[in-house]
Amino acid sequence: MAKRRKLGNPLALTVMVLLAERSMHPYEIARTLRRRGKEHSVKINFGSLYTVVQNLEKHGYVEVAGVQRQGNRPERTLYGITGAGRAEMLDWLSDLLAVPAVEYPVFETALSLLPVLPPEDVAELMETREAALAVQAAALRGVLGQSGEKLPRVFVVETEYQLHMIDAQLEWIKNFHKEITDASISGIEEWKSFHETGEVPQEWHDLDQQEIVLDPERKA
Repeated sequence: MAKRRKLGNPLALTVMVLLAERSMHPYEIARTLRRRGKEHSVKINFGSLYTVVQNLEKHGYVEVAGVQRQGNRPERTLYGITGAGRAEMLDWLSDLLAVPAVEYPVFETALSLLPVLPPEDVAELMETREAALAVQAAALRGVLGQSGEKLPRVFVVETEYQLHMIDAQLEWIKNFHKEITDASISGIEEWKSFHETGEVPQEWHDLDQQEIVLDPERKA
């Protein structure tokens, strides 16, 4: 299990990784993140970068490494990673790679609540989502095709992973959509009845009285 950390914002980890390369000022950090397209894999609020850097400094993970002067521009404070910051960065990144985190994607939340919508509406919504994902997948394939000619693969593995996840979701949605439209998914008769009559089926009431274990970490 990943340990609780003083800072939990992935943007803080991203900043430490950049500062492990070289000392930078926050504006340069923001510019580098944009240039590398990291906003597609890390939730970045560029306006909060200064606050993130200040919090890292507060906890001893980064420190002032100098001042940069360029022409008539105002001086900019450069920050570098400390020994404690480097240790935290390596430990944190190792945890993220090795330990599966319990996350709550909004699509999974929506799937858990979908019976409140009629089956035909869900089928139509799945078609809409499938079309949108297909566009995203095509765009990512284009990005990988272009970047593959310029960058080593190690710098685009997150984009590969994003594409793989989208392709997997597309395959699942296609199968799920088919099961709804051909009425082969179990429970669809009760689902239809709920929307035709406005009454909760007795089968659903009965399920509420049963102790059904859906937690993979909990033993039956």
